[in-house]
Amino acid sequence: MIAHHFTVDVEEYFQVAAFERRVSRDAWPSLESRADKSVGELLELLAAHGVRGTFFVLGWLAERHPDLVRMIAGGGHEIASHGWDHRRVTQQAPHEFRHSVRRTKQVLEDLTGTAVLGFRAPSFSITPGHEWALDVLVEEGYRYDSSLFPVRRPGYGYRNGLHDPHWLERPAGPLVEIPPAVVRTSECCPTHSRGPLSGTASAEECRVPSTFTRGSWTPSSRASRHRS
Repeated sequence: MIAHHFTVDVEEYFQVAAFERRVSRDAWPSLESRADKSVGELLELLAAHGVRGTFFVLGWLAERHPDLVRMIAGGGHEIASHGWDHRRVTQQAPHEFRHSVRRTKQVLEDLTGTAVLGFRAPSFSITPGHEWALDVLVEEGYRYDSSLFPVRRPGYGYRNGLHDPHWLERPAGPLVEIPPAVVRTSECCPTHSRGPLSGTASAEECRVPSTFTRGSWTPSSRASRHRS
């Protein structure tokens, strides 16, 4: 049995990139929150199977759902940063990104009492030409990143990135990179592991540890099929 790394991006359904042109940030406070229910169901499922993971939490959500963050941490899971308000790195200036990751780190650490060491960019948006964000992470006290997705897709992807965890030697200092898993579905089309446990079988066949990710907003009925 290969030990894999299970990760979750903790965000509301209305914050995903697919809705950013239709749902303004000003409207977010007025929309129904589903985070408590969806994350709560996922935590029950993980506890039933004795699985722990890393939860990359938005600062915006953590500020509004502090008990949810504490519940995740209380379940033995790692709390990491997903930035403040799901703005892509490509949409921010360096000083804006710094403020986002600093503010989120502080809020999460105040809630859990433990150091926040990891970061994952919204929509995996540390892309070629925006590696400066990695230096900001080092300077702000982060020890690892999980944003360099080694795929080629519209809007994101780090196509020449390594597939395995590795050290990045940045001008600001060293940083561990833990790229999300990709699964080759054809000779020319590697895809990623987004979705509940997708790609696990392929990773087992290859006999390599992999990092899998799902969004906390994924309908719980999909996850429930893995109970049986």
